[in-house]
Amino acid sequence: MKAHDGMYIGGAWRPAAGQDVIEVVNPVDEQVIGTVPAGTAEDVDAAVRAARAALPGWAATPPAERAARLAVLRDVLAARADEIAETVTAELGSPLKFSQAVHAAVPIAVAGSYAELAATYAFEEKTGNSVVHHEPIGVVAAITPWNYPLHQIVAKAAPALAAGCAIVVKPAEDTPLVARLFAEAVHEAGVPAGVFNLVTGLGPVAGQALAEHPGVDLVSFTGSTAVGRRIAAIAAGQVKKVALELGGKSANVILPTADLAKAVNVGVANVMSNSGQTCSAWTRMLVHRDQYEEAVGLATTAAAKYGERIGPVVNAKQQARVRGYIEKGVAEGARLVAGGPEAPRETGYFVSPTVFADVTPDMTIAQEEIFGPVLSILRYEDEEDALRIANGTVYGLAGAVWAGDEAEAVAFARRMETGQVDINGGRFNPLAPFGGYKQSGVGRELGVHGLAEYLQTKSLQF
Repeated sequence: MKAHDGMYIGGAWRPAAGQDVIEVVNPVDEQVIGTVPAGTAEDVDAAVRAARAALPGWAATPPAERAARLAVLRDVLAARADEIAETVTAELGSPLKFSQAVHAAVPIAVAGSYAELAATYAFEEKTGNSVVHHEPIGVVAAITPWNYPLHQIVAKAAPALAAGCAIVVKPAEDTPLVARLFAEAVHEAGVPAGVFNLVTGLGPVAGQALAEHPGVDLVSFTGSTAVGRRIAAIAAGQVKKVALELGGKSANVILPTADLAKAVNVGVANVMSNSGQTCSAWTRMLVHRDQYEEAVGLATTAAAKYGERIGPVVNAKQQARVRGYIEKGVAEGARLVAGGPEAPRETGYFVSPTVFADVTPDMTIAQEEIFGPVLSILRYEDEEDALRIANGTVYGLAGAVWAGDEAEAVAFARRMETGQVDINGGRFNPLAPFGGYKQSGVGRELGVHGLAEYLQTKSLQF
């Protein structure tokens, strides 16, 4: 167990204002692996003041120089990829191979994409008799979740830095160790003092203080819709911009012409990835009535393969929450065909890969975000019925469509009320915008659209 002390503020590690600490627990064996300071409003204020002081110099730095810093940061992260993966595995519990392939590799790719965008983006454009300047919005408060702990930091910090903003990051209390590693990488990359700051702490204390701080110009938050609503209300009181990436209940629509076995197997893998702790996971599989029982059989077989391959969920509270949803599914009449609420191991926060059949659209497990390795399979009558079910939640973050003909899948996807749709298993693209419709949030991350969130426009008329 390692006791980490200090906050990264103003380009240096400085003692926290208080004495309280947060214990970091390994979800696999429930052992404390480290502690970090539990930041207070005083720590947040110091970080925001440091960011505010550093903002003018960084904002005035030519985009090419900001791009160069980001390129160095990408290289530092790449050099420490193994350490990143091992750290995420220790504090989140994800299998090491997944940590290497996703938790370490994706943030490196995203950082690289913003290094390129900062060098090529048109921060100035002429339109008619005006010149429009795209300027940094100011000081950014980034409040990040635990499910993809480094990716979510980079997805906010990289575009903010590319735009010329200064930033204060408050990482999730379950996964603060990789955030500290990122602060070290920022320092090693030569980002000027105060441009990036890190305060660890609890959401209701440090997170709320950061969202409320009058020195913050934009709050970027990823997490639950309930907390997102509170942050939006706080920001509205100060007429402050927000970017919110919130919950999801994504539909995986398998049209009758699709390769059923491939669609089901990829769909199950998607839900089991990261132990189901993915806001864009396709947790509702929609299958035509004529193929329904075959799909249920395929999903049951596929889920059984993940019993020893997925890691735990992040903590005891999350384990109890997911198991509670499984019990709710059984109580409401869904047919349990794989897994169940019983803990598969005596130690660790594990949840059995679970599949429900005979799920109806009005059931709790079909409407609410579970955030665990739980798949619901729903039956539809025709394409219009499938669309109604797919769009029939308050969320609209992601989804998938499978069909024998790509044009058929695209036509269906265009009618889905969701921010991102994978067509026949489409691959992740760090340049494509990611964000939600409806209660899945406002704003976008990644690519040019993600950069635009951190910019404001000024028009000069001639």
